[in-house]
Amino acid sequence: MYPSLSLYIAGEFIEADRPLQEVLNPADGQVIGHLPHALPADLDRALDSAERAFEGWRRSSPVERSDLLRRAAALARERAPQIAHGITLDQGKPLAEALREVHSSAEHLEWHAEEARRIYGRVIPARQAEVRQTVTLEPVGVCAAFTPWNYPLSQAVKKVAAAIGAGCSLILKGAEESPSAVVALARLFHDAGLPPGVLNIVWGEPAQVSDYLIRSPIVRKVSFTGSVPVGKQLAALAGQYLKRTTFELGGHSPVLVFNDADVELAAQQLARFKVLNAGQVCISPTRFFVQEAVYERFLETFTSTLAGVRVGSGLEATSDMGPLVSQRRLHASLRLIEDARDRGAHVLLGGERLGPQGNFLAPTVLTELPVDAAILHEEPFAPIAPVIRFRDPAEAIRSANSLPFGLAAYVFTHSLRQANHATAALEAGMVGVNHFGIALPETPFGGIKDSGIGSEGGSETFDGYLVRKYVSQL
Repeated sequence: MYPSLSLYIAGEFIEADRPLQEVLNPADGQVIGHLPHALPADLDRALDSAERAFEGWRRSSPVERSDLLRRAAALARERAPQIAHGITLDQGKPLAEALREVHSSAEHLEWHAEEARRIYGRVIPARQAEVRQTVTLEPVGVCAAFTPWNYPLSQAVKKVAAAIGAGCSLILKGAEESPSAVVALARLFHDAGLPPGVLNIVWGEPAQVSDYLIRSPIVRKVSFTGSVPVGKQLAALAGQYLKRTTFELGGHSPVLVFNDADVELAAQQLARFKVLNAGQVCISPTRFFVQEAVYERFLETFTSTLAGVRVGSGLEATSDMGPLVSQRRLHASLRLIEDARDRGAHVLLGGERLGPQGNFLAPTVLTELPVDAAILHEEPFAPIAPVIRFRDPAEAIRSANSLPFGLAAYVFTHSLRQANHATAALEAGMVGVNHFGIALPETPFGGIKDSGIGSEGGSETFDGYLVRKYVSQL
């Protein structure tokens, strides 16, 4: 059964007497739940609750915060099957992927629990013996966070754990398409003993809720994960009030496969990564540049691997890939394929909707694309792979860097010199060489250019939630 949905404000779960939004199962389009939207009074109460809670939580010890995060992580592991089932129902990904998301989220909670005990200041040697100069790190205050639908639990956990671990309070609005994981997250912290008001969950029309919260003088920090256009709008709004920001925005990740790579292995790994979460991953490989001597070999293995992908409901054990999250995403994906076809591209595999029900799209391979094809400029967020032949490595790097995105990039080569040159030349916040070692709790996650501001995870994880105070005392 799909879990009940609610707001979570001042330590209370609120369901009744609110406007309701239908939540759909993307595998069949059926209504599986109803999500209550916050009223303006609810937003005011969340702001007031977070402000009051911050005054106490900011003085909590790092050990207390660490212990609470550990308890939440333990509960997440205990409840993983139920949480994952809800994610598969409203987001669509295969149950095995949803389970991995829950366990990864528990790891993020544990990592933040460890790092929360190591938020150190420093002593600066003074010019006078009688003077003591110190720098301390203090929580920034009440935070507003906005998270997407593709990884509804793990994206929320990164922000919640960083804010709580730093001593901040938080108002979180998740995505209305896949809300069950965020409600489950509130229950984890509620049952772990988090004081009321430190975490608040609200739902509603995204533009209205974000505008209301960001304009509030109570909110001191804004964190957003989502598309570039929406991120720019929120960044502009936050900038009007000089609020601190962390933005993890979209990407269009290039892959460079050089002649000396292990071509078959690279093709197989990339095909499997491409269909992860039906391609709805901000660091998904989306532009495949393959050097001409190995182009045909790569294409043969890559296409045959994708052809073997079993597409179906995420609750079916045989499914390798589930549906896209919504009809809107399905139609946007088909539009990109049709645009490429109209411009002369070859559809080597897929290119069509699967079945009359649900939002299923066949894994798709496009070749011979003209440079003006929309898919080479717009993030597809779907299981669509445009494959482009290149001769000169410098040409491939120029093409990879030609877009305003700069989130992730991937390089496949056995040449250390080639790998070092490519990783230095690629304009991306994260680069994987011969594998996909990105998005681990202990590593920073973030982009450059239009792909964002700041990082989440790693030792940098608390940077956006802390302010420095310098004290000089005689």
